[in-house]
Amino acid sequence: EEVVNRWKDLNYLKEKIGPNKKYKTSTSEDNHFMYYNRPDKKGEYKDQQGRPWKKPTGQVDMTFPEWVSKAVMNHNKSLEEREHLYFRVSTDGPNHWLFNELPFFQPKKSFFMVQPEEQKGIHCRFGMNSVISENHWDGSRNYAVTFFGMRRWILNHPNQCKNLYMFPNGHPSARHSAIDWSKPDYESHQHFATAETNEVIVHPGDALYLPTNWFHYIISLNINLQCNTRSGRTTQYDYDVRRGCGL
Repeated sequence: EEVVNRWKDLNYLKEKIGPNKKYKTSTSEDNHFMYYNRPDKKGEYKDQQGRPWKKPTGQVDMTFPEWVSKAVMNHNKSLEEREHLYFRVSTDGPNHWLFNELPFFQPKKSFFMVQPEEQKGIHCRFGMNSVISENHWDGSRNYAVTFFGMRRWILNHPNQCKNLYMFPNGHPSARHSAIDWSKPDYESHQHFATAETNEVIVHPGDALYLPTNWFHYIISLNINLQCNTRSGRTTQYDYDVRRGCGL
């Protein structure tokens, strides 16, 4: 609650983040963001329509005030006119200011921090209204807290893998569903209509814990900030992923 109250003040955040420091910010031609590990240099992969796969996101360097200005301006634009940007601040060492601001994310054993020695830092993501993180699963435990704004999470148990039509192992965007959930093609993906889901809308101060291999699709309902950290991995769902996705 203390962090939620402090971080309501964008001027406070601006001073912490740095008013002139530039950060890597993901870009997308539309409001869908899908991460990838490497470019497809051989041209061997195709998208849903059979066209050559192309990297789904780009990257620019941007200051926090620049991002805030663009996020606010987006409210007066249609989805097609908006500039889609996903701003990110991550720790770059154990003495980063985020560890002081978020003591519950420090690498100390707790209910959420199961294997603190496996923690990979803290990552804070600032989402614009209507930004979507495509359905995917992570290879480690994920502990995420929302500090302002709201996000809609759609979750799938790992046993739903076969219904989500994942990109194949080795694909640049492996671990992601190949379906555009905004306009799914049920003729090509008939099992998708039977996928079982859970849904939750997180508000400021809400924490969400995801075991390894749980699928999640995230929609920003307004300008929002979420920070997460990881701590090792669970193995109880490996069988579901191997059987359902063939991984």
